[in-house]
Amino acid sequence: MMKKFLNATAILTVMFITMAQTQTFAEDLKMNRLISISGHGEVRAVPDMAVINMGVVSSAETARAALDANTKAMTELIANLKTANIDDKDIATSNFSVNPRLDYGQNGGQVPKLIGYDVTNSVTVIVHKIDGLGALLDKAVTSGSNQINGISFSVSNPDAAMDEARKLAVKDATHKAQIYAGAASINLGNVMSLSESSGMAEPQVMFSRAKTMAADSAPVPIAQGSQVISVDVNISWELK
Repeated sequence: MMKKFLNATAILTVMFITMAQTQTFAEDLKMNRLISISGHGEVRAVPDMAVINMGVVSSAETARAALDANTKAMTELIANLKTANIDDKDIATSNFSVNPRLDYGQNGGQVPKLIGYDVTNSVTVIVHKIDGLGALLDKAVTSGSNQINGISFSVSNPDAAMDEARKLAVKDATHKAQIYAGAASINLGNVMSLSESSGMAEPQVMFSRAKTMAADSAPVPIAQGSQVISVDVNISWELK
């Protein structure tokens, strides 16, 4: 009698386990009924600050002479930057080097000959007033800067633009999901997951410069354009 009871208990246990496994499998299938769509949103903002890398390259027969010339030119350059209302905290040395200048001959086959030294000193400058950027570049070149490696523009406070881009990205993803759901005769359920990636595409601005400029030269023309602030999202919905 006891053996029959144990066998019946075992059969019921197996049935309960099987039912539980079936229910779990059904729930897994339901959870797997998802649709994932990517959305993109972007807005354009006018940059209100710029970052410039500028400096002085000096050459002389000796390292001492090249360094002295470079120090004099850089001191004048930094002083002129400060008179253009650039704060000390917005001027930072980004590169300093002393390198020998070698002559390898016309065909490059002879033993290199030391003919002098080059000293390079560069600073990274943050400019918060773009309307005065052209005049600042003029002043920099006039005061001795003979190396300007480009300009990058940015938006100092992009939070509002980022939030707008987020809304547009979610709207774009939702619109696409509704199109697909309608075409497949299915209904969207709750949002199951949402992830974001964002970025800012800085415009590339080219400008021309001369080694020497007259004091009354026209300011360098600068066009900061607009900066694209974008957000990409990936949203998953359950399907009803």
